[in-house]
Amino acid sequence: MSESAVQVEGAEAQAAGGDVGDARSLGADAWRSLRKSPFFWVSAVLILIFLLMAIWPSLFTSTDPTKAVLKEARSRPSDAAWFGRDIQGYDIYARVIYGARASILVGVLTTVFTVLLGGAIGTLAAYAGGWVDSLVSRITDIFFAIPLLLGAILFMAALSGTMTGYFGVIFKVVMALTLLGWPSLARLMRSSVLQVLPNDYVQAARALGASPWRIIRSHIIPNAMGPMIVVSTINLGAYIAAEATLSFLGIGLTPPVISWGVSINDAIVGLRTTPHMLLFPSLFLSITVLAFIMLGDAIRDAFDPKSR
Repeated sequence: MSESAVQVEGAEAQAAGGDVGDARSLGADAWRSLRKSPFFWVSAVLILIFLLMAIWPSLFTSTDPTKAVLKEARSRPSDAAWFGRDIQGYDIYARVIYGARASILVGVLTTVFTVLLGGAIGTLAAYAGGWVDSLVSRITDIFFAIPLLLGAILFMAALSGTMTGYFGVIFKVVMALTLLGWPSLARLMRSSVLQVLPNDYVQAARALGASPWRIIRSHIIPNAMGPMIVVSTINLGAYIAAEATLSFLGIGLTPPVISWGVSINDAIVGLRTTPHMLLFPSLFLSITVLAFIMLGDAIRDAFDPKSR
């Protein structure tokens, strides 16, 4: 076949099927699949709203969440207070809006730290192999055997009275969840790296004399991060729920920090007579966790070639 005929066939194929000859990365394929997923767009819009609530709460309300009107305590939803008022007379709507900041901040920081710590440990164990892999795996098993909430309760109780202040209390909760949350991601990253190591491009980089750090940074991590992104997205919602659980038990975030968990804890006193005090913080917490789980499921399906 002549060169001109090949060019003509290539042009016709490109016109009929789009960019057939253009090689697309896994990330490009995943994004193409995500754009077609309604779950992705619904979860993305919800998460964007919650992030705006956390970053810019005054965009949603001008009411001071720390202003108590005792004579209107336990009042039901009305035009003056959309979600009613709690037992101390605080506007529940304002508390819900401002509570998003602490709750989401705990989830985001815990996710970032667990990804960095778990990813680094898992990559080291898989790449080094031998006794390093065995040692890291046994240490991971020890931490993995401790239940997340039980270990966090013990950690928070041990540090009771330390790290006071807004960011101090938040950082203490983040430390507790990170300390017990990294083993699952370390295991996941280890298995992903072990699947990437035998590939030809990694062996070629070694043959060309690339340093271990360059191989890990340029070839292993970009191709092994897919499962980590999926699981960490789902874990973010789980960490927000864990923070709410610890705050509900009275050992997580504590006043004057405003969070959904603190609001749920305050609402238990009037559960039977004023259920709206519990309804709205719980509703926002549930929707946030659901949004991150939906986003994680959408990303998982996008990165899974079998689903396309």
